[in-house]
Amino acid sequence: MSKMLGATLFCTSMVALTSYRPPRPLFARAASSFLPARAPSARRDAAGVVLLGNDPSRSNNGPDASLLVDPPLAVPDPYGWMRSDDRSSREVLAHLEAENGYSARMTEHLAPLREKLYGEMLSFVQETDYTSPAKRGEWLYYSRTFEGKSYKVHYRAPLSSLPADTAISWSGDASASVLPGETVLLDVNALAEGHDYCSTGSVTTSPSGELLAYTVDNTGGETYNLKVVRICDGEVVDEIEEIDSTVVWGADDKTLFYLKMDDAHRPHQVYRHKLDGGEDEMLFEEKDELFWMGIGKSQDDEFLFVESGSKETTEVNYVDLTAGGGLQCVAKREPKRLYEVEHREGQWYISTNAGGLLNMKLVTCAAGPDCAASWKPVAGPKGDVLFDGGASRPLDGVMPLKSHLVVFGREGGIPRVWVAGLKGQKVQSFERIEFDEDAYDVGGAGNYEYDADSVMVSYDSLTTPLKSLKIDLNDPKKRQTIKTRNVPNYDASKYACERRTVLSRDGKTEIPISLVYNKAQRTPDKPQHLHLYGYGSYGACMECYFSSSRLPLLDRGIVYVIAHVRGGGELGRQWYEEPNGAKYLCKKNTFNDFVDVAQHLQDTGVTAADIMSTEGRSAGGLLMGASINQKPELFKAAIYGVPFVDVTCTMVDHTIPLTVVEWEEWGNPNEKKYAEYINSYSPVNNVKPGGKYPSTLLTGGLHDPRVAYWEPAKMAAELRHTADSEQSGPVLLKLDMAAGHFSASDRYKYYRELAFDWAFVLDELGLAK
Repeated sequence: MSKMLGATLFCTSMVALTSYRPPRPLFARAASSFLPARAPSARRDAAGVVLLGNDPSRSNNGPDASLLVDPPLAVPDPYGWMRSDDRSSREVLAHLEAENGYSARMTEHLAPLREKLYGEMLSFVQETDYTSPAKRGEWLYYSRTFEGKSYKVHYRAPLSSLPADTAISWSGDASASVLPGETVLLDVNALAEGHDYCSTGSVTTSPSGELLAYTVDNTGGETYNLKVVRICDGEVVDEIEEIDSTVVWGADDKTLFYLKMDDAHRPHQVYRHKLDGGEDEMLFEEKDELFWMGIGKSQDDEFLFVESGSKETTEVNYVDLTAGGGLQCVAKREPKRLYEVEHREGQWYISTNAGGLLNMKLVTCAAGPDCAASWKPVAGPKGDVLFDGGASRPLDGVMPLKSHLVVFGREGGIPRVWVAGLKGQKVQSFERIEFDEDAYDVGGAGNYEYDADSVMVSYDSLTTPLKSLKIDLNDPKKRQTIKTRNVPNYDASKYACERRTVLSRDGKTEIPISLVYNKAQRTPDKPQHLHLYGYGSYGACMECYFSSSRLPLLDRGIVYVIAHVRGGGELGRQWYEEPNGAKYLCKKNTFNDFVDVAQHLQDTGVTAADIMSTEGRSAGGLLMGASINQKPELFKAAIYGVPFVDVTCTMVDHTIPLTVVEWEEWGNPNEKKYAEYINSYSPVNNVKPGGKYPSTLLTGGLHDPRVAYWEPAKMAAELRHTADSEQSGPVLLKLDMAAGHFSASDRYKYYRELAFDWAFVLDELGLAK
């Protein structure tokens, strides 16, 4: 698994005044002189349409004109006026402010509950804390947080400050050093001064350890500025504006590599930058709009990898950082062939689906260009192929070390880690790292050294807080807990989790679900309040991770359930890809699975419709919209977080960030093959006329480049216009005017926003008191 810091390529985007009917209020509210008492009236443009197909006004409708809908099909878009690409339309901004005012008015009675929830969430957080130190050269790197400070501070300390196998002894006092000789590298609190938003991308030291390069975004729009500072005195020695978040050092302190983005916010050019002056050199330009670029170093720091990838095809070029020279290609791109590259001792180690496999196999060959014909499977100690691309053991990636391979993948729907001992290029031993719990999350953590005899992994579960474990590579059964995240006021013995399966409507697909709850609050003999979460896109896995911010729900008797629906990657790429996954023309399997899980939980008496809420973010917001449109009566309340709900209108327009690269996820609705199918589930286009919809909270960020703010704004207006507002719950839209896709960057503001969401859910479920 290369140190790829760029984009994840697989792993992720109306009311006429005469007919307006305000939603029926659920409770009496005091009058307010400054906040609106009724939902904003959104202008509905009956003539507004978007054209699917061969629209001559667009420069890119798709790569093959013969596949396009022609003549184009007009799809109603009555709220298209809400789109303001530069976020400057006075009408739009006034409407969004009105929406925020309405949401504030409708939830003002929940202010005491929000404060209580905020306090509870903070009570489970050790505000002054540190992360597990990671060894890199002669230094240990870590970050610290301080009570009352919104952002982390990056530190390092000499390697000699922590002798091998010695536990960290820290008093817990903010003024005390975590390790002797620690120094501040970067205080993000200082970067955030004067800004409503602050997010760092890369924070990386130079090969000598004397310089620090970091990127920072102060709008939430995911456009970053780079600064290079001298660590000894903090002097800025170089800077570059408006680039991607990822920067990578070359073989010395004089060279940096970075990415520029095009107008659609797609990283498309990689540059070599010399700190001692001269014109930046463009090494590669990706002109195909389907492809997204990322850069990263090999684990041994000998190669820079430049990866161009669509959802289905990748091509990796490389620069030999030790020998110099130009860019060379590992293997030219071939349609539907994915691969990732790492290097060890003169060999490439490659994860690939070459040969039409659904999952990835592990192959190796001598390091060099144009080597696909030489790829050979990596065999185990007995000569058996370790990862053959089959369904039972999906491969995610590999981290080659001097004497071992650490391999990441899945078995039984659970993330796994294996250790292979090597002698030369041959595997001498192969062992899976075992854990006691049935369901958990595990992955690599801060492994920067190539010549290592141990590996750090992070481990947690629905009831076990995050741990950093040091695994002995020569005997993986030997492990040392380096740090366990302290969760104040948490007693794991009070909580339990379960793993179950639900039979899909197709009669053969078993859908995994994970449940976590407070044991004292569990009522198995009668329906219980329940919150159902899902995602189901891009092959992304919703893991069974620990979250202290869920505890206020569990302690109020809510069962929290994750539905691992198709479209994710929990059971391998077959859970994601056609024909039986949930992509392209089988995307509706995601929504059907989610509805089937919700129905099952009610049919089996775990919960009931009037005490069940649901939530999804981004593509999970699409899951919310499409599933609720299918059966709105299943839920009492729903949260659509930065929701991708305007699928048809977004996916026809190549100028919207991420659109073209997403054609290999959803399909291109300009094409005859996909137009009708996509339009049949696009949430904004399929609200049930007169339907009884749950109480709905939609959230978004004004500067979000992934799912534009107008998508939740359109959905709010369409729900109010089309659903039965007398029988449905209220529709609230809450837009953060200073954030992007990933919500608040300030950790305290994030908890306050989460408190807003949880208060809304608790109120609608009758648990506000």
